[in-house]
Amino acid sequence: MKLYDVPRNTKIRVMEDAKIPPAHRDIDEDEILMFHHVDGMYSLCSDSQGNAVHIAAWTEVEIVQ
Repeated sequence: MKLYDVPRNTKIRVMEDAKIPPAHRDIDEDEILMFHHVDGMYSLCSDSQGNAVHIAAWTEVEIVQ
């Protein structure tokens, strides 16, 4: 499923090498994030420590229960 199809405030798992903005930390494949919303080309997500994470809206993800 593409990230832009995921409902807001859903826990997701990254299923591919995510495109990220320059100077952003690397995102591991299979990393679990909380998806908040899409903001243009990128999304606003948070990692397990509450840090902001921005991955491309077209990234392949799966919903985690």
